[in-house]
Amino acid sequence: MAALSHVEVWRGSTVESIHRVSVAVVDAGGRLRAGSGAAEQITVARSAVKPIQALPLVTDGVADRYGFGDRELALCSASHSGEAWHVEGVRRMLDRIGVDEAALACGPHAPFHPPAAAALTRAGEAPGRVHNNCSGKHAGMLAIACFHGWPIAGYHRAEHPVQQRMLEEVARWTDVPADDIATGVDGCGVVTFGVPLDRLAGAFARLGAAAWKGGNGATRIVDAMRRCPEYVGGTDRLCTDLMRAVDGRVIAKTGAEGVYCAAVPGAGLGIALKVEDGARRASEPALIGVLRMLGLLMDEEVERLSRYAEPEIRNTRGESVGRVRAMIELEAADAGSAGTKRAAEERDVR
Repeated sequence: MAALSHVEVWRGSTVESIHRVSVAVVDAGGRLRAGSGAAEQITVARSAVKPIQALPLVTDGVADRYGFGDRELALCSASHSGEAWHVEGVRRMLDRIGVDEAALACGPHAPFHPPAAAALTRAGEAPGRVHNNCSGKHAGMLAIACFHGWPIAGYHRAEHPVQQRMLEEVARWTDVPADDIATGVDGCGVVTFGVPLDRLAGAFARLGAAAWKGGNGATRIVDAMRRCPEYVGGTDRLCTDLMRAVDGRVIAKTGAEGVYCAAVPGAGLGIALKVEDGARRASEPALIGVLRMLGLLMDEEVERLSRYAEPEIRNTRGESVGRVRAMIELEAADAGSAGTKRAAEERDVR
């Protein structure tokens, strides 16, 4: 598209770096409403697709079998920070399905939340697999394997029925044939999926629209994320703080390498963005910028999210020496302007 978006990194009065950003805004019918840059580029969804991957827990009856409520379903959709309630929640899930932490295929890493990582160090404990930010998703996949009577060994490998079930669900919601979906290995060891950016946005639009109708699997996943946003991300995380600031009106999920997706259930819109160079420092201001351009954030909500919208750059002395600023331009598609107007109108009605 002709419109070009980017995120500028300012040091003093000079632009020091620029991160290019592609954006797709799509409605539940799969129509591109607005975009910027390469809206059709193949994008590896990474962790942004977790809410889609969590759907079989509800639709297959897994969550009901093992008593998974909002907290557990939010954890299955999460890239959590490894805080105490995250770790306890994953352990609770594993206990209910009757498997040990050793069954998790994700590797260990220190909690994203610095105080949680420091607490482990003080206790003389090394991070375990349960501290991995993807351990909730992995626990959910183990639950799916146990429910269906599939072997738990190798559940993370592409040929395993669990990963084939994931591929089926991603194909369904993105409306991309399974054979046309690019696959690779994610940072946590399971399969990750590459689809056009606008199809990824369309998946979130359909997820939000289905949730808005109520009484289905999408409703339970989206409601879990709305009600328990601290389980989706954690303390000082944009996913969590955005959903709190807007009272669940927007559902957001980050992915590695500069991917961010959002659903706006009441407006029937899905948003997907990709920072070309993969910088997380650009993806968060970019998402806030897109939501502002679409009229989906009120002024007071932008103020509450200012630390993400225009983060400060500080030096080792703690001095503020610069800013990160999103410069978002969205070009309306043929039916796009009406879709953007509708998004703002339905936001106000709700």
